Parts: sequence; structure tokens; C-alpha cells
Amino acid sequence: MRLLLVLSFLLAAPLAVAQERAPSAHGMAEPALVPTARPPLVTGEVTTKRFRILFTARSEGAARALAERIELVRDAFVRVLGRDWPGITEIRVGVDRAEYEQLALPGGAPPKWAVALAYPAHGIILLNARHLSGPEGPVTLRHELAHVALGQFAPVWPRWFQEGMAQHLTGERVAITHYAALFRAVTQERVFHFEDLSEAWPDMPSDVEVAYAQSADFMAWLAGTHGPGPMNQLLELVSKGERFETAFGKAFRSSLTVEENAWRGGLSTRFGWLPLTTSMQLAWLVAPVLCVAAYIRRRLQRAARLEAMAAEDAAAEAAEDAAIRVLAAEAAQRGLPPPEEAAAEWVELPPEEPRESSEGEKEHGLRPPKTTLH
Repeated sequence: MRLLLVLSFLLAAPLAVAQERAPSAHGMAEPALVPTARPPLVTGEVTTKRFRILFTARSEGAARALAERIELVRDAFVRVLGRDWPGITEIRVGVDRAEYEQLALPGGAPPKWAVALAYPAHGIILLNARHLSGPEGPVTLRHELAHVALGQFAPVWPRWFQEGMAQHLTGERVAITHYAALFRAVTQERVFHFEDLSEAWPDMPSDVEVAYAQSADFMAWLAGTHGPGPMNQLLELVSKGERFETAFGKAFRSSLTVEENAWRGGLSTRFGWLPLTTSMQLAWLVAPVLCVAAYIRRRLQRAARLEAMAAEDAAAEAAEDAAIRVLAAEAAQRGLPPPEEAAAEWVELPPEEPRESSEGEKEHGLRPPKTTLH
């Protein structure tokens, strides 16, 4: 039953993440590169070596907290990309949706569903402080920074490469939602060709999630197959004016079509029915069974301990009974009362007053019985 529920989840469409992302903010046309006045809502700024963070009266605290870690985030990008992007990146932080929208560039209003937005050609990012402070905030920040980095390297990139690189740099490709999207796409034979994702992006939310997932997975596959060198060379060549397809061939010593076909050849192995039962990403399927097994094992161990303790008690009682029987036999041979009766009389005798030993006692060397046990 649990497996059937999981399968229905994997085959269901659309996913919530797709609904949040479709359509992509980065597919919209950017405003013209003309000087624009600072939004009236901005009350101040905090600057770092490579960033200028504008804030409102209500978002100053979030902006200053961001300034303390933003340079480290950019350094991590430089290590992965092998290069830094030029200039100062501007980040505009509003504390809620209303402020967030008022900080947008003229002609570049963010979609209603978006919680962050990058204008790569302008080197500007919009952030909602409330989302930034949430669990997904750091990932969102890195995602938008990746778009700015690519936009500063070169003005034109294939859409799938932009989204795939952004997710690859932020680690979003490991999400279970991506696995589910690719599982549906592979089993339903609905994996897109990357040439169809170069400029346009799907309209259906379920197709958007597939486009995001396969872009991220292809980027991860390229990096894992060829290493970081060709990817860094690709960025270098395109930033110098080479067409993307030409630069790809020079960097990877292969065509995009050949690499895409090789990637497609392994999809059924990694995202078909067999990985459903073996993939570490779906290990939670057996977690309840493991918990039940651990509980049963614990109960059995406890029962075994109790049984061992009971056996020890029984052995001790048997040994005590045997000892009593031996003592009783010896007492009978000597004409003495049984050990139980002697012990009872020994304990129950009231204390006697000190007295002189009788002549018989003195003669046989006997002493008066004790009245307490030691």
C-alpha cells in the first residue's frame, strides 16, 4: 500500500514547487539598461567589497545581517566557477511583499508568485526579507546570485543552461521533487530536448518542473562526467563572445547533441522503475519497516533478558533447596532438628539473661545458644 502511494505521488502532476516557479521570472524581458533613480522607499545602504545592499526602514536589520555573510557566499561561487564576475552587485531588500514590489526596476515588476528576482544584465537582485530569513532563504539567495553571475559573464545564455547552472551551484538538484519530476518524465517519455528549452519555457506547471529538473540533472551529469575544467572553459569562451554551441564543442571536445544523447541513455537506469526500489533518495520508503523491525528486535532482547533473569532466579532457588536438603539429611543423621526448624527456633528464642554454665555444659564444653544471627 505504501509503495502504491509513493508511485501515485511520483506520477502525480503538477507538483507544488512547479506551481511556485511557473513561469520563471528569469524568462521575462529585462528592463532597458538606462539610469534609474533610487526607489523612494530606500532609507539607507550597507556596502561590502563587492556588494551594495539597499534597505528600507523596516528591513535594515535583515540587510545588515545579509552583509555579514554575502562575501563568503560569493567566494564559494568563485571557487566553483573558477572566476569572479565583474562589478558591484546591488541587492534590494524589502520586508514584505508590498516593499519588495516597490523596489523593482521600472518595467520589471516581479511575478506575483516570485519571492526573489534577479536582473542579471543590471546586476541587481530583489529579495523579500521574510523569505530570506526562512529555511529556503539561503538557497534562494544563491540561486539569484548564479543568475547575476551568468548575466555578468555574457548577455545571452540558453535558458536551460541558466536554470541548470543556478540549481547546480545551489544544490537544488538533490531535491526529491526533482527525482519525482524526472521519474514521471522518463516513465511517460516526456523528457524535453534542450534545443526546445534554449529560449522558451513550458507553460504547464508539471512541464516546468520537468524542465527545471532535467536542466539541473544534465548540468550535474556534465560536471560529474567531464570534471570542472570544461565547464570553466565554457564560461570563459562565452564571456569572450563565442556562440554557446561553438564554445561548448571547444570546451567539452564534443557537441551538445552527443552529450545530450549520452545523458538520455542513462535516464531510464537512474530514474526508471528499478531505481525506485534502490535509490538512496527514496530510502524513506523502507524507514517505517526498519523502525518496526528495530522495535521488535528491542522487545525480543528485553524478553530474552527477562527470561535469563528468571532462569537465574530459578537456579538460585534450586541451589538453595538442594542446600537445605543436604543440611536436613546431615541433621537427621546426627539426630538434630531440620535446618528450617532450627533456624526458626534460633531466631524466635527470646533473649535470655546471662547465667552461669551448668556443670554438664562445663563438662562437655558447651555454650548457651545465641539469640541473634550474624
